[in-house]
Amino acid sequence: MPPLVKIRSERDHMSAIERRIADFILENAHLLRDYSSQQLASALGISQSSVVKFAQKFGFRGYPDLKFSIGEAVARNGGAPQPRQSDSADDGEGDNAYQRLEAGLRRGKAAAEEETRLLNPPANIEHIANLIHGAGKVFVYGLGDDGLFAREFAMRLSLLGVLTVHHADPILMMANLSATRPGDVLLVFSEFGKLPTLSQISRQFQDAEGKVVSITRHTSNPLRAHADVSLVVSAHDSAPHVEALLYRSSLQYLLDVLFVLLCHNHDDRHRQLNINLERIQHLLDS
Repeated sequence: MPPLVKIRSERDHMSAIERRIADFILENAHLLRDYSSQQLASALGISQSSVVKFAQKFGFRGYPDLKFSIGEAVARNGGAPQPRQSDSADDGEGDNAYQRLEAGLRRGKAAAEEETRLLNPPANIEHIANLIHGAGKVFVYGLGDDGLFAREFAMRLSLLGVLTVHHADPILMMANLSATRPGDVLLVFSEFGKLPTLSQISRQFQDAEGKVVSITRHTSNPLRAHADVSLVVSAHDSAPHVEALLYRSSLQYLLDVLFVLLCHNHDDRHRQLNINLERIQHLLDS
């Protein structure tokens, strides 16, 4: 796993000093080559040994190895900061600002999707696909923006012949939990996983011997902590509106992988998908 991804993924479990080091590295990765361990320690007001221990915690012999690894990752990803418009105003291209924005968004999405891929081992996704395939019913729940993804994925599961129960209303979903049977699956979409209602629904579902799958950010949150298995999304940007787009892109990528896996690993699901698509096309053509 790339060092920046590993640091970001472990941030929530770090001590206060470790988080300060992590935040500095994540925000200034392209400048790290100019910092010795002593300079980094001085900039953060901590001891040099804290910097060395931080590097060793992530499997490096010392800070120089960590710095070199991060430098390689930044170079591979083209992570150097983009020039300001005034720096490149002489190139004669009127759409230069647009090109920088478009290229930056494209790189951001690619990086977020790659981090999301690395944070979700194939075995974990295959396990979730098998749970869904073997379930008598799959309940799908999400609120707000999460509800949009929940609804779309519930529709895709239905096309595969999966008996799907989807509600955006917590009261209706709670009422439907009475139909839960052992082996049923509940997919809960929640970016931050902190709404008490979601935890309550999840606990009641587990009390009925159902399996809960949480889909959240890669952060410590109550929903993820109590789920039987989790899918996690990585999306980070200093601009909130861009970060929201990166989250959507990475979440969609993750759901697409799960859907394709269900199609390819289970021939009966794939056949049912083709049958349903033909029925829908016939309906549209009539």
